[in-house]
Amino acid sequence: MALIADMLLIAGALGATLYCFVLARRLRRFTDLEKGMGGAIAVLSAQVDDMTKVLKGAQSSAVHSTDSLATLTDRAEEVSRRLEIMLAAMHDMPDADDALTKAMQAPPRPAAAPAPAAAPAPAAQPAPVAASPADETVVPIPTAEAAPAESAAEPAQTAEADAPAQEGMLLFRRNVREAAR
Repeated sequence: MALIADMLLIAGALGATLYCFVLARRLRRFTDLEKGMGGAIAVLSAQVDDMTKVLKGAQSSAVHSTDSLATLTDRAEEVSRRLEIMLAAMHDMPDADDALTKAMQAPPRPAAAPAPAAAPAPAAQPAPVAASPADETVVPIPTAEAAPAESAAEPAQTAEADAPAQEGMLLFRRNVREAAR
């Protein structure tokens, strides 16, 4: 009986040894950093760190966008107030459309004829000179109330005097020089 008990004890010890060996191999694969669960945990940890950095960047970008949007909203409200004031001021002005329409329908005055050229034209014609910002003139237009009386004694009038009678408005006239032919 003692012999049978010793054999059962040895068989149990060998079974426990085999069981421990199998568990050790499984645990080694489980904690392997490249293939097992340890590797998966390491990858997930790295991804969490990356996502934390991205989240902080997104939060700072959102804060910056919010500040920028608030600034733009304030500017838009300020411009809106100024436009409302301008519109209110425009209601107080007389109708400028009627005076402008009358001035546009007035017959144009003939321009002076250019002097004839004494020399024959060259073989090659020069290209026309491009208009520059210096060729633009700003002509104030007087209103009918403040328009000076035109006298018949002044037949030679400047380009500014030819402007329609409308004060408070500016006309932009562009003088384009043409090359001699």
